[in-house]
Amino acid sequence: MQWTVVVPLKALARAKSRLSDTATDGLRPGLALAFAQDTVAAALSCPAVRDVAVVTDDPLAGRELATLGALIVPDEPAGGLNAALAHGATAVRRLRPDGAVAALNADLPALRAVELARVLDAGAEFPRAFLPDAAGIGTTLLAAAPGRELRPAFGMDSRARHRASGAVELTLDAVDSVRQDVDTGDDLRAALALGVGPRTAAAAARLLIPGQPGT
Repeated sequence: MQWTVVVPLKALARAKSRLSDTATDGLRPGLALAFAQDTVAAALSCPAVRDVAVVTDDPLAGRELATLGALIVPDEPAGGLNAALAHGATAVRRLRPDGAVAALNADLPALRAVELARVLDAGAEFPRAFLPDAAGIGTTLLAAAPGRELRPAFGMDSRARHRASGAVELTLDAVDSVRQDVDTGDDLRAALALGVGPRTAAAAARLLIPGQPGT
């Protein structure tokens, strides 16, 4: 099964506020963009992914991610994460009414295409399925089979909310790169330990993170 992956991305100036203990206000927008670029690049290289649609109104992010090959969908609802994902899913299904759609976080800088393929292949067995994040509280991926609504419920305690919505929780080993989203400095250190993409590596090199070269 081939998937269209929908990635939501808020305005870079407002992104990643919880990284304030690790990155200054001036560095966080670039870091958020780097996360998204490495996430989208890895997703586009995944054999299970037909295309990637990014829902954003940030002009810089739109230009940079379109250069990588992503379809840019304006965030017309401007109603937050779940509204953006539902809008993105509707937009891509206008193009492919019978397509499989998966929502994917924009902050997975260690994402590996082979691990994403494993998750999507597992998700194809169910009408709706999700993968919990590394913390075991949130969600990094929500998949909807052809003909099924995405019905995203991301945000606080989204693991419990997606389970309550009837989505099947995927229990897979060795897909750490798909689970490791980055909201805090500790999350970033965990992603760096897994091995991040080149853009995040370059952006993170400007931060004073213990264990990084030169710190």
